Amino acid sequence: MGGTLTALASILTLTLAQDVTNNALGYFLTADIFILLCIISYLLLPKFAYSRHYMLAVTSVSPGTHSEDHATAGGVPPLQPIIKKAGLLGFCVFYVFSVSITIFPAVSSGIQSVNLDSGSLWATTYFVPLTSFLLYNVADFCGRQATAWVQIPGPTSRVLPALVLCRSVLVPLLMFCNYQPRDHLHTVLFSNDVYPVIFNCLLGLSNGYLGTLPMIYGPKVVPRELAEATGVVMSFFLTLGLAVGSGFSVLIVHSI
Repeated sequence: MGGTLTALASILTLTLAQDVTNNALGYFLTADIFILLCIISYLLLPKFAYSRHYMLAVTSVSPGTHSEDHATAGGVPPLQPIIKKAGLLGFCVFYVFSVSITIFPAVSSGIQSVNLDSGSLWATTYFVPLTSFLLYNVADFCGRQATAWVQIPGPTSRVLPALVLCRSVLVPLLMFCNYQPRDHLHTVLFSNDVYPVIFNCLLGLSNGYLGTLPMIYGPKVVPRELAEATGVVMSFFLTLGLAVGSGFSVLIVHSI
């Protein structure tokens, strides 16, 4: 949702602002407004009975528990059983996000409209914000929301990692759209504006759905006492995928 709001803000500023200075000012003012709202919310939070109830519950120790129990709970979790049970799901998270960051936004934002010479606002101003950023983030949001109603394939199915690996085909598909400038791969196979629209939607939808499913399944396939630690491990795989994808995106851009 954050990405979708950012894309909408970009389109709005492109429409209203006539120069880069006003565009940048709009972004800074938006950030300042949200920071101010956060500060106000933070100051108001302790004044509500609802929040005070849960804040006190966290600081108090329930009867029958001992301080050493809390120290043990805060220790380093056993990684071997977590990797054994949720390792494949962790790989799915890693691979989904590494593929996505490899081509979004480094490659997708460099794809230009084939009608750029026409001088239309669609081709010169709105094509990239709409097709690359807005469509991707909306599709990603829809994919994530879909997991609330549909969770197929299951956590032990081999179909899930197969679908994750199949996303690799999106890398060459977007590379051979009208990415400009092209220094090495001079051939454009998909010379129509509809192709990057379809490919970006598939990229976002599959990222949201196939990236969220393993995050949901991970804490469920381990014993209950390891569920929280497994969530942290899954987040590590996600972050690792983002880092690896960022590195590959540089190579992909230079290879085009």
